[in-house]
Amino acid sequence: MLENKAINRNTYDQVMLPIYAPANFIPVRGQGSRLWDQQGKEYVDFAGGIAVLALGHCHPALVSVLKQQSEKLWHISNIFTNEPALTLAQKLIDATFAQKVFFANSGAEANEAAFKLARRYAITRHHPNKTQIIAFHQAFHGRTFFTVSVGGQPKYAEGFGPKPADIVHVPFNDLDAVRAVINDRTCAVVLEPIQGEGGVTPATMEFLHGVRELCDKHQALLIFDEVQSGVGRTGKLYAYQHYDVQPDILTTAKALGGGFPISAMLTTDAIAAAMETGAHGTTYGGNPLACTVGCAALDIINTPEVLMGVEKRHDMVIQALEKIDQKYGIFHEFRGKGLLIGAVLKAEYQGKAKEILQQAAEQGLMLLSAGDSILRFTPSLIISEDEITEGMMRLDMAISRWLNK
Repeated sequence: MLENKAINRNTYDQVMLPIYAPANFIPVRGQGSRLWDQQGKEYVDFAGGIAVLALGHCHPALVSVLKQQSEKLWHISNIFTNEPALTLAQKLIDATFAQKVFFANSGAEANEAAFKLARRYAITRHHPNKTQIIAFHQAFHGRTFFTVSVGGQPKYAEGFGPKPADIVHVPFNDLDAVRAVINDRTCAVVLEPIQGEGGVTPATMEFLHGVRELCDKHQALLIFDEVQSGVGRTGKLYAYQHYDVQPDILTTAKALGGGFPISAMLTTDAIAAAMETGAHGTTYGGNPLACTVGCAALDIINTPEVLMGVEKRHDMVIQALEKIDQKYGIFHEFRGKGLLIGAVLKAEYQGKAKEILQQAAEQGLMLLSAGDSILRFTPSLIISEDEITEGMMRLDMAISRWLNK
């Protein structure tokens, strides 16, 4: 067995399946919006575990409740229920349109459950051939075979054999494209109110309202994947609340546990009734540890102080990006809502996002991309103003060095 002192980045290549290409450094400790690697180098974290660490690393309230619950009850399976799961379900119902909740462990699992529910509902309430799912180019819904097939990025679904049938993809924000393919065989339209992995692209108000009307007309369910945009990320608890459009099913994960794996599918009583005992399941979903942390995270995030603070931090990030662009002229546009922000590179810098991320890491800044031409910012919702300023100074230095290398 390897001792910790013998573990380094080369160990990854020896022992792990080669499906990721992690950075050359290994973080070992985090606090708030700062991280330290094996060599003790400090980083400002603008990545937030890909929009997961909504309260930063090791938030004391989450650490405290996790310690307390860890001495009470870890796991009992869904043959039994537990108090933290019921408490968190009630909190989600009180804060959203939902009347019923299903817990799982990841965004992909929540979406898998949503797609299965939509088809079960259509088949049992309408007719057996009402199975078509309409999704969108550049969408991302997870990595299970069903969710990656519904996702609109073919590279993730190719090379694994025949895909699930009856899935149609059309351009995002194109209402006419939806209108051209939706029919009485459509069981659901699935979308992210803000496409995350596909480029940090918000839906337009007209598009979401139009899709809602088309779903109602054709008795199809509207599913919102809020795995990345949910739990305060946009300045509302869920992004659908910006649009005054209510989905029939909503999926949430990432920030829901503040770093502890948990996800949920939310829906109404009428739709939930299409499922019966044994129709779906999960071993770990709704476990007491995850739900306890989820309760604490939701209680902190779903407050005016935090949600209003997201918008203030959004403005700080955008203003800093604008100043950087005045100096270097590398950005085409900035888009997104709240602290889900995409900085799109100009045509001459397309495909270079990864190079900028590498240089940013050298300057002590952890950052993401969304595709190969967009820098993505998903920091903690409570990142301090000083940390935003420091991180942006490091990004400025990274871009300067990258352009002059």
